[in-house]
Amino acid sequence: MNRRTLLSSAIAAALLGLAAQPGLAAAPQGIIPAGHPLHPSWQAWKTLCLTDDGRVVDGFQNSASHSEGQGYGLTLAAIFDDRPAFDTIMEWSDRNLAIRDDALMAWRWRPDTVPNVQDRNNASDGDLFFAWALVIAGTRQDRPELIQRAGRITQDILRLCSARHPDGSGRLVLLPAATGFRTADEVIVNPSYYMPRAMMDLAALTDQPRMAALAQDGIGMIDDLARDGLVPDWVALTAQGSAPPPANFSQNSGYEAIRVPLFALWSGRSDAPPVRDFSDAAMAASGDGNPVVFDPRSRAVIETSAHAGYGAVTALCSCASAAAYGSTMRPFTADQPYYPATLHLMALVAQATQLPKCVPL
Repeated sequence: MNRRTLLSSAIAAALLGLAAQPGLAAAPQGIIPAGHPLHPSWQAWKTLCLTDDGRVVDGFQNSASHSEGQGYGLTLAAIFDDRPAFDTIMEWSDRNLAIRDDALMAWRWRPDTVPNVQDRNNASDGDLFFAWALVIAGTRQDRPELIQRAGRITQDILRLCSARHPDGSGRLVLLPAATGFRTADEVIVNPSYYMPRAMMDLAALTDQPRMAALAQDGIGMIDDLARDGLVPDWVALTAQGSAPPPANFSQNSGYEAIRVPLFALWSGRSDAPPVRDFSDAAMAASGDGNPVVFDPRSRAVIETSAHAGYGAVTALCSCASAAAYGSTMRPFTADQPYYPATLHLMALVAQATQLPKCVPL
C-alpha cells in the first residue's frame, strides 16, 4: 500500500467514523432526528420563508406563495417533525389554495391581486410534495386522516395529471398541471416535477401502484434525456420521441432542471445519469459563481449565481459522483432568496438521509 492509498484510507475511515457519531448519522427512513445539527438550519429557513400563519413566501416572485412552496415547506416540516409548523402550513394552504373541486391545489396566491388566486389551475409538483408530506407526518404522528387525504391527492394526480406517452409505448407521463400542457400531438413535460422517492412512498402508503409505474416511467424518460445532453427545464414528447418545447418555454437546462439531480440523490439514485452529467458540466465550468443555467446540448454555461443553495446541489452531486468521502457543501445560509435557500436545505437533508459519505467538511 503506497502513501497516497494509506492516506486516502485513513481519511475515509475518519469520515465514516464522523458520520457515525450521534447527530451526523444517516437519519432512519428519511427523517431528521431530534438533536441533529440541521435543526438550526430549519429554524433559519422558517425565519426567512415562513410567516406566522403558515404562508411560504417567495420574495423573489413579488412575495407570492405557490403550491410548490407550500408543498416543500410542509415536507420539510414533516421531515424535521415540526408539528406546529406543519399544521400552520397545512391550514394556510387549505384556506387559500385548496379551493378547487378536486383534491389538488391552485398553483399561486398573490398578495397584490383581488382575488388573490387568479388562476385555479394546479401544479403537479406542489401537489406531489404536499401529499408526500402528509404521508410522512401521518405515519410518524399516527394521524391516519393525513394518509387518507394523501390518498385522495394521489388519486387526483393520477386522474388529472397523468397521460400516456404519445409514442404509443404505453408509458405514463406526469403532466405539469391538469390543463394546458397536452395537445393531440404532444405533451409538454417538466422533468423536475418528478420526485421518485415521493412518488414511490405515495404508491406504497396509499396503495396506488399506478403512481409507482408513473415514477418508474419517469425515471426511464429522464435517464434517456440525460444520455442526449443535460436534462432540460422543459421537453416536448411526441410520437417520434422527445423534442425541444415550444418557444414560450425555457430552452435551457437551468433553474428548473437543477432539481432533477437533487431529487435523484434524495431518492437514493447516486449513480443516476442526470447526477453524473450535471456534476461533470458544473465542475468543468470556469469563472466566478455557481453555474446554474446551461445549454443542454453543448453544456456551455449561460448563467451563474452567487447564491449558496445552487452551489450546495453542485457539491452534493460532485461528491456522489466521485469515489471520495466528504463534500464541499457550505453550511446553510439565509442570505439568499426562497428558492436557492430551499434547494440548499433540501440538499443538506438529502445528504444526511441518503449520502453519509458526503458529510460537509
